[in-house]
Amino acid sequence: MKHGKKYVEAAKKVDRTQLYDVADALALVKENATAKFDETIEVHIRTGCDGRHADQQIRGAVVLPNGTGKSVRVLVFAKGEKEREAQEAGADFVGAEELIPKIQNENWFEYDKVVATPDMMGVVGRLGKILGPRGLMPNPKAGTVTMDVAKAVQELKAGKIEYRLDKANIVHVPVGKASFDTEKLQENFQTLIDAIIKARPAALKGTYLKSITLASTMGPGVKLNVSKIVNG
Repeated sequence: MKHGKKYVEAAKKVDRTQLYDVADALALVKENATAKFDETIEVHIRTGCDGRHADQQIRGAVVLPNGTGKSVRVLVFAKGEKEREAQEAGADFVGAEELIPKIQNENWFEYDKVVATPDMMGVVGRLGKILGPRGLMPNPKAGTVTMDVAKAVQELKAGKIEYRLDKANIVHVPVGKASFDTEKLQENFQTLIDAIIKARPAALKGTYLKSITLASTMGPGVKLNVSKIVNG
């Protein structure tokens, strides 16, 4: 893959042979985020899990203390009292069956997260093939299938993020924006890592966290010292 001049210059600042402390890595990633927009800073965690086995899956959600720096648009599938609760909590869109054709036929995706009450999952299930590949399908493990729609909306707006293994058994998660100060990014990072460590599958033998890399949207990756993070 051919990289642009800015990327090549930024990559020169990163010592490929070194495993960085979190604070140093974040400072370097921030320095290398030179795009014209506020780049997202992401963590990429390579695990020793084998996601083909159900008992080695990792999936959950965590609220980052300093948010993600991104305003999140939330769609809620609910009826009656729950519809009112969702609206009062600040949901951007609330509805039921009437939203199905809009999503199916009009390619309507003006939302970033979808929440549903359990009784609406029969309806939402019809959208599985559309929402699933986009990572938008509500899920009880992520707290997006719930009767407490107000709490779900508030947490998503406050910076709740989902983590899950991809096909290569890597977790990719945002921890904030390049404009955040290092301390805020570090708090977010630590909150995420604590949740990931807690989510270690009991069935997993051997090394759990193989490598952790920090990078901005357009910048090069910076590898972290995993043993220091895990063992303190």
